[in-house]
Amino acid sequence: MERQALRQAREAFLSGRTRPIEFRLQQLHALKSMITEKQTEIANALKQDINRFMAYLKKVNEIKLAIEKLSEWAAPRPVEKNLLTISDEVYIHPEPLGVVLIIGAWNYPWAVTLLPLVGAIAAGNAAVVKPSELSESSALLLHALLPRYLDKDLYPVVTGGVTETQELLRLRFDHIFYTGSSTVGKQVMEAAAHHLTPVTLELGGKSPCYIDKNCDIRVACRRITWGKFANCGQTCIAPDYILCDPCIQGRVVECIRQTLLEIFGPLLPIVTVGDMDDAIRFINEREKPLALYIFCSNKKAVKRMIEETSSGGVTVNDVMMHYTLCSLPFGGVGKTHGAADGDSEGFWCPTIL
Repeated sequence: MERQALRQAREAFLSGRTRPIEFRLQQLHALKSMITEKQTEIANALKQDINRFMAYLKKVNEIKLAIEKLSEWAAPRPVEKNLLTISDEVYIHPEPLGVVLIIGAWNYPWAVTLLPLVGAIAAGNAAVVKPSELSESSALLLHALLPRYLDKDLYPVVTGGVTETQELLRLRFDHIFYTGSSTVGKQVMEAAAHHLTPVTLELGGKSPCYIDKNCDIRVACRRITWGKFANCGQTCIAPDYILCDPCIQGRVVECIRQTLLEIFGPLLPIVTVGDMDDAIRFINEREKPLALYIFCSNKKAVKRMIEETSSGGVTVNDVMMHYTLCSLPFGGVGKTHGAADGDSEGFWCPTIL
């Protein structure tokens, strides 16, 4: 099944039908139609898998923006000339890379599977889609729906578990996009190295919150608590721990307690630090965060923390809001990996220059 999926995707890609911009736009419109027309079915699958209903706005907005910007992204880009080429036409011409393997995750089975697919389609690639077997209802529904709306040869869906994923990783793809744990991410990179296949990894990481003693603590705690418990805490950029001055620790604990109706879900450690210097040192002594959240009313202090730390994304005086913007890349650095996905990044990631 895995070899057949790759074979049909590669044959379809080599036919050249993904190269015209018009074809890519048609496929993107079809994907958007699938999400909007099958909202009820998708919501029911999510309810069965993780007891959560669908929030499809970001996926639709990503597709809309790709449709709007595709001609611009795919256009040749002039570059600076030298004396030898002063009379020549010199430019970078984006072209499709080939067949992409997309391995999704269970906690957001539609978002983290479809968003890389948007980039692959926009870039003119074929894609073999492997949804997580842990979200079985969503995987089976995606397997049923995608061939109805998209080119079934270019975008086959492979279901199954670890055995099927391992078999896919033995095959030669032109790019692999994996979302999940660092442990499996290492295995994906090891398998890809056999064929020297480029890899994009979207891995988990710690996301600290720094609460300055001069900020609105009640608002900060309410927003942090929402981010920590949203989706039962099963979000890669959910706040992982709080750094704060000892003098406000008691207020922080009490505000969080007041925000919650009951104690449930993951833990949120609160670590006291002497000042911002200590907070920066604490963050920098550990693996680079996937996301950093700063609650502070002093713009200079905020700028300093951003400049003196390194993370995949930063939100100031709130949590997880950077993920809601289609115009921003989403990814990590270090062990959370430096690749980014989302909109133009999703386009350039599976595109060869």
